[in-house]
Amino acid sequence: MKEGLNMEKSELNWPSEFQSALKGKCPRCRTGDMFEGPLLSLSSKKMKRVCPCCDLKFEKEPGYFYVAMYVSYVFVVAQLVTACVGTYILTKNLDSPWLYLIVAVGVTIILAPFNYRYSRIVLLYWMTPQFKFKPEWYKRCMERLG
Repeated sequence: MKEGLNMEKSELNWPSEFQSALKGKCPRCRTGDMFEGPLLSLSSKKMKRVCPCCDLKFEKEPGYFYVAMYVSYVFVVAQLVTACVGTYILTKNLDSPWLYLIVAVGVTIILAPFNYRYSRIVLLYWMTPQFKFKPEWYKRCMERLG
């Protein structure tokens, strides 16, 4: 009986949740792209309104992505703590607040595109139960794509 279950699971080769989130794919079908252009580009930060494959509307209500600001805040705090601790380990300098200010501003500016996109991805994947993966949508999208 277990062999049959293992065969069924191996036949259903869905993309993993983490891998799909990392690539910026739709949380429902894990096929359509959520953003215009490459995921980590500086040129196009625009998010698509709906999934091109399963027609999931990403902004489920007006102002929905304001919550992503809180997720982005958590990202920035973690990045700043890491950058400042790393700066201290590398330089052993506690006397110069300008060093830490420059590092903090630099890290914040450099990682802004990452924070913008991945805060929205985290919100859609792990903080919104209505947007869970549906295998039937994955099958439909794969059939559409050929």
